[in-house]
Amino acid sequence: MKKIIFIIAAVLALYSCSDDNFKIEGTITNAQTSMIYLEKLGIDRTTPIDSSEINKKGQFKLSGSVSYPTFFLLKLNDQKFVTLLIDSLEEITFSADYVNFSNDYLVKGSFGSKKVKQLNDKLSKTNTSIDSIRSLMSLSTANKDYQKQEKEWGREIASIYEDQQEFSKIFIEENPFSMASVLAIYQKFNNGNYVMQDLQTLKMAASALHSMYPKSVHAQSLYRDTEKLIRDIKAQEMNEFVDKYGTNSPEITLPNPNGKEIALSSLRGKTVLVHFWSAADRTSRIINQVLKDNYQKFKSKGFDIYQISVDENREAWENAIKQDGLTWINVGDMNGSLSAVNSYNITSIPSNFLLDEEGNIIGRDLKGPALHRKLNEILN
Repeated sequence: MKKIIFIIAAVLALYSCSDDNFKIEGTITNAQTSMIYLEKLGIDRTTPIDSSEINKKGQFKLSGSVSYPTFFLLKLNDQKFVTLLIDSLEEITFSADYVNFSNDYLVKGSFGSKKVKQLNDKLSKTNTSIDSIRSLMSLSTANKDYQKQEKEWGREIASIYEDQQEFSKIFIEENPFSMASVLAIYQKFNNGNYVMQDLQTLKMAASALHSMYPKSVHAQSLYRDTEKLIRDIKAQEMNEFVDKYGTNSPEITLPNPNGKEIALSSLRGKTVLVHFWSAADRTSRIINQVLKDNYQKFKSKGFDIYQISVDENREAWENAIKQDGLTWINVGDMNGSLSAVNSYNITSIPSNFLLDEEGNIIGRDLKGPALHRKLNEILN
């Protein structure tokens, strides 16, 4: 009987030690510390899990136990750490140099940890690129062609932002049941804004992860915070809108094709669509046809369009006005209308702002049915 009990106890002990265990073996070159630490990453705190001495060859061994993918910090100190996403039974190898420990490391044997590194590497590259352009802009303010360069740099920054957001969206869509998507959702740009702006993707990921890992504190927190995150994103967009454009629209005074200077403020008392476009832009030309329909329907009710060209080719601009049959106010200085572009922080075309009778901004980038619905709501 004692022998049977001993065998059962041994089997249970073996099972409990191996079922959910994971192992990490690694090497730190040029190590300037003797210890390395593994901490479980919670919502608002970390929990020590294991520690190891780093031997003379820079080698260490760590272990722990999990029953579902869990975030951990692998730390040399408070400044040098990496985030790992570890699942049960994984046998992980890790290598890094002490100097670039947090940024330049190699991890094998952990699918989730590789995904985490992919996300962090992409965002780090994005933030570095944006910071570099902004530094260049700061150093170039005295250049005589700064305004033209600023416009180009603004477009480049906007393109980098969009690329990162698209990357994160695709990552989440392709990894809906990976806990790495939690990281993708909570990542922020250096300016503090969330990378993930697609609310439908956010909802999908929160639901999928909560159903797959109901015991994960991170999945639980994401599920609870989804509505708050959505509110924060919407509030963030509104705050940026107010900060950039204020309550009232900035003044614009530009010449029409006949050379007559026309001020935007001269249209006070009307509902006005301030629309930026280019004769050379195919999308702008297509939208012109939609604008014509709205103009014909609502002009008798106090609607007008103040259309600003960012072109530099006068002949192309004037030909486009004739070809598209644009009968509302069209202005442009044939030098990109940079003053107006900068005042309204335009980074892409076509772009528009809808103003009420007092010149207050009441809508932005309203296109197609959205513009028609808004005008119908205001003017009918």
